[in-house]
Amino acid sequence: MTVPVNPLASALQQMQSMAAQAAGGSTSKAADSASDAADVGGFGSALKASIDKISNDQQNALGEAKAFELGSANVSLNDVMVDMQKANVGFQFGLQVRNKLVAAYNEISQISV
Repeated sequence: MTVPVNPLASALQQMQSMAAQAAGGSTSKAADSASDAADVGGFGSALKASIDKISNDQQNALGEAKAFELGSANVSLNDVMVDMQKANVGFQFGLQVRNKLVAAYNEISQISV
């Protein structure tokens, strides 16, 4: 399974295709170019996979930091810092995706009422 280059764009394409299907049943070009993850299990599984990856990255970074603190010879400070930054960037990205999804949900719920 390949990871999409831009997960946010992939999520947006999936949301657009779901909206198009709900509106009239016709699929757009964006729906045809959805990622492999969307084809296998849909938006929910892609979102869960992303959240799991963010969690795993954070756990790995914390484990590596703990190993460095304990004086492990095969862990350098550079590796710890890079992994901590990767985990932080992943978390911030996930937070922004969540904020966009909540905003979209609120907008849709206001239109439906």
